[in-house]
Amino acid sequence: MARGPKTSRREFLKLATATTVAASSTVHFLEAQDAAPVASGERVGLATIGLGIQGNADTRAALKTPGVELVAVADLYDGRLTRAKEVFGDKVVTTREYKEVLSRPDVDAVVIATPDHWHVPIAVEALAAGKHVYCEKPMVQFWQEGQKLIDAQKNSGRIVQIGSQRVSAADHLKARDLLASGAIGELNMVEAWWSRNSATGAWQYTIPPDASPTTVDWERFLGHAPRRPFDPGRFFRWRNYQDYGTGVAGDLFVHLFSGLHFITGSLGPTRIVSTGGLRFWKDGRDVPDVMMALFDYAKTDRHPAFNLTLRVNFAEGGDDSSGLRFVGSEGVMTVSREVTLNKRPRPREFGYGHETFPKAMQEQLLKEYLAKYPDTGEQLQSSTVEVYRQPRDYDASERHFRNFFASIRSRAPLVEDAVFGLRAAGPAVLCNLSYFENRPYAWDPEAMKATPLGPAACPGATAAGSRS
Repeated sequence: MARGPKTSRREFLKLATATTVAASSTVHFLEAQDAAPVASGERVGLATIGLGIQGNADTRAALKTPGVELVAVADLYDGRLTRAKEVFGDKVVTTREYKEVLSRPDVDAVVIATPDHWHVPIAVEALAAGKHVYCEKPMVQFWQEGQKLIDAQKNSGRIVQIGSQRVSAADHLKARDLLASGAIGELNMVEAWWSRNSATGAWQYTIPPDASPTTVDWERFLGHAPRRPFDPGRFFRWRNYQDYGTGVAGDLFVHLFSGLHFITGSLGPTRIVSTGGLRFWKDGRDVPDVMMALFDYAKTDRHPAFNLTLRVNFAEGGDDSSGLRFVGSEGVMTVSREVTLNKRPRPREFGYGHETFPKAMQEQLLKEYLAKYPDTGEQLQSSTVEVYRQPRDYDASERHFRNFFASIRSRAPLVEDAVFGLRAAGPAVLCNLSYFENRPYAWDPEAMKATPLGPAACPGATAAGSRS
C-alpha cells in the first residue's frame, strides 16, 4: 500500500526551520502518523455507532486512510440509516442496535459518536467484544466513569483513541515545540476561549419533519437517563440537556483542555471554580450558554505553576473563534488555527517613578543602570512577531484517525488514549459541578479524582457530570 502524502509534513518542517526551535519531536510525531497504518492486502473493518453531525464527519475522515472499509452503521433515527446507504453504499449494514455491530466478526474497530451518556457504556462493551475504539470527546459524562474505561482498555489490550482532533493539528504541534524551546520564557498564565454566534453553534440542530416514536428509537436513546415521553427536541438537540450531554464544558472546554495539556505536557489542574448563566438561548435548555472558569495548575517537572482562564459564549456578536493564549515572561503565544509568537523583553528594574526623585539622584540611577545594562536601547524594548501557518492541505481529523489506525497495526504511540481523555474530560465536567453547586472543586490530576471544596451552596442541584 502506498504511504500517505508527504507534502504537508515537508511544508510544516519548512515553517519549523524559520526559528531555532528543534523540530525533532514534531518530526517524530508526524512520521508516526505517516506510517502506513494498514499493510498491503490487509483491511480494517470499521463501524460507526451514532451517525449524526460528528459521526458523519468522523466516518468520512476515517475512510481517507487506505485499507479502512466501513462495514456497518448503528443509529437510532431511521433517516440516518437511509442516509448511510446513500453516502457510503448499499453494502453497509445498518441497524438501530449497536450490540449487533459489536457482534460482527468483520468489524475490527468502532467509532462511537453517540450522545455523551452512551460513550462509556458502549466503549466498555466494544472493548470486551475485542474491538478497537475511537470515542468522541468528552470521554465521560461523569468523571467517576473514567477509570472504568481506562481499566477496560488495559484489560482488553485494544486501542482507544479519544476524538479531540485538534491535538493532531499542526498548529498545536508547532506550539508545543515553541513552548518547550523557551520561546516565551517561563509560562505564567493561559487564556482559552470559544465564542459562537449562530443557532447551529448553539446546538439548535434541525429536527427532521418525520421525527416520531416510529422513526426514532426513543427508549434505547434514553438508556440510563430519566424516563420521559418522546421529545424530538431532546433527541436531536441533546447537548442542551444535562440528562444526555455535558453542556458547553463537555462539548467545548474539553477541546481547550486537550490542546492545553498536549502543548504544555500538563496532567491537569488542581483547583477548579466556574460561573456563568443562561443569557440568550432561553429555549428550554437546562445548561448555560455562557460559562467562565478559573484553574490552578501546580508546578511539575514538565512546567512551572500557572493559571488558566477559560470561557465559552454562545451570545457574542462576532465570528466563531476559539484559541489558546500562552503568556510567558518573554512573550505571548496565541494558538488559533495558526501560531502567533509575540516576543518581548523581560522588563528591567529601572522603571516608572524615578522622575519623582531629585535630579542628581535620577542621574546617578541612570548611570548605574546603563553600566549594568550597556545594551539598553529602543531595539531591546520593542516586540517582534512571528506567525506560523498550518499547511492548507493539513487535515487534523484525518491525522487523528491515521494515528489511531497506525496504533492498531503497529502500536505506534497514541495521541489521546483513555488516560489522556479523562484528564481532559474530568476537569471539564467538574466545571458543571462547580457551576450548579456553586462551589469550587479540587482535582487530583495524577489519581484523576475530584473532591468538593466546601458545602454546595445550592443543595439538591443536579448537573451534567454529577450522579446526584
